[in-house]
Amino acid sequence: MATVQNHLIERLPRKDRVRLLAICEPVQLALSEVLCEPGTPTRHVYFPTEGFISLVALLDGSPGVEVGMVGREGMLGAQVALGVVTSPLHALVQGPGAAWRVDTGAFRKELAASAALQRGLNRYLYVLMAQQAASAACLRFHLIGPRLARWLLMTQDRAHSDSFHVTQAFLAYMLGVRRVGVTAAAGALQRSGLIEYHRGDFRVLDRSGLEAAACGCYAAGRQSYAELLDGPSPVAP
Repeated sequence: MATVQNHLIERLPRKDRVRLLAICEPVQLALSEVLCEPGTPTRHVYFPTEGFISLVALLDGSPGVEVGMVGREGMLGAQVALGVVTSPLHALVQGPGAAWRVDTGAFRKELAASAALQRGLNRYLYVLMAQQAASAACLRFHLIGPRLARWLLMTQDRAHSDSFHVTQAFLAYMLGVRRVGVTAAAGALQRSGLIEYHRGDFRVLDRSGLEAAACGCYAAGRQSYAELLDGPSPVAP
């Protein structure tokens, strides 16, 4: 069987993997596409294979703040495993690319038939909970520089590239800060020789140095994923 490139699917036993892929359809995720809104029914679940998605918490009409990311290590719509068909978060495509999409009704039937899929999603739900709790604490207690380093590492993991494009406005939105704060933090990382940054184009020059500059939330996320989902983590949750 060809590599499916989504780690939750790849970890399934072959018969469960074949059955799940039979109800999947390939789609292309477009940059800035909104896949779900808080409180709305989840029509589809997504297993990214190239693209990745920002999970954004909205409050009282505010622009929101990112509390998690989903790439090929996971899925969007994992709350369906709890019997909940509404989304708690705003889901926005941050990195365009391919994904598997599954109708929610068909996915729930497959979930009921596959104990292995249930076990995998239960563990992944815990990882998502840990990711979102860490993001809340990170937003409150960590300085913008280490938070930006963490965000860049998480994005690099899911972009599968040393270079990617993201505007200052989008970064400020994701980190819940003003654009001037992003400019200052990115400039400091650039002066340290860790990144190159010009007009929204980022390039990671020193991965190990960027990891050292990031807050401890990044390393903790990688360890959580590795411990809960069998085997070394391809990315930090």
